[in-house]
Amino acid sequence: MTITLGAILRPQLPPERLRSAVRTADEAGLDELWLWEDCFLQGGLTAASAALAWTDRLRIGVGLLPVPLRNVALTAMETAALHRMFPGRLSLAVGHGVQDWMAQVGARPDSPLTLLSEYTNALRALLNGERVTTSGTYVTLDDVALDWPPQTPAEILVGGIGPRTLALAGRIADGTVLNESATPGRVREIRAAAPAPHRIVVYVFAATGEGAGARLARELDRLGLTGVGVAGDAETVAAEVRRYADAGADTVVLLPTPDDPDPEGFLRFTAEQVRPLVK
Repeated sequence: MTITLGAILRPQLPPERLRSAVRTADEAGLDELWLWEDCFLQGGLTAASAALAWTDRLRIGVGLLPVPLRNVALTAMETAALHRMFPGRLSLAVGHGVQDWMAQVGARPDSPLTLLSEYTNALRALLNGERVTTSGTYVTLDDVALDWPPQTPAEILVGGIGPRTLALAGRIADGTVLNESATPGRVREIRAAAPAPHRIVVYVFAATGEGAGARLARELDRLGLTGVGVAGDAETVAAEVRRYADAGADTVVLLPTPDDPDPEGFLRFTAEQVRPLVK
């Protein structure tokens, strides 16, 4: 079993605490630190660029950028710059975003799937250094090319839940990001249907320390989820990580509850206690 273990730094943490958390993750030896672009908290690529600059080794994931919010040329420009400045250290996922949030800013599309397909294909072409002209339902580019595309192929992941989005991810993306609702059984189904190679990243709720079980139960109840998440010590959490790895996940990213009392401590717990048990 080969598994990459990461942890999520929730955007509810104030931006001024990002540096200390990133440094903690780097010093503890975490494989990957994942950031979110949730409305209306922190910009995903802004936070990622700072995190990459503050570390020399840590891989940063952004999961995900909601495509209705961003012109694809701008996303390509920013992503290409990060890949050139910090080669091999950025994982980027794109997706629909929360449709209620998209409606709040006047960006909710009539067909999120059409937008995601057009956007992902255009983003890949731009990052590949191609000159792109396209006129789709949502994405229009007229003779657009990046002056500074990535020097090596840039991984593009697609995040999704529904079957049509997951099927799209399998066709046009390098990998799929699954949120915390995915069970090991669901991961196994997606792995069986995915092409090879295709990276599968899955978020898994985890809680440790005093009151861990109650914190996890409250969050699962709030979200209406059952049969997912783990609460307990490092061995208990590691066993859950191994279940997802055995089901076909390439990367397991541990997700703390929103009320975790020590976000930096959660990162250290993941890297220093859980990681040795799953490597």
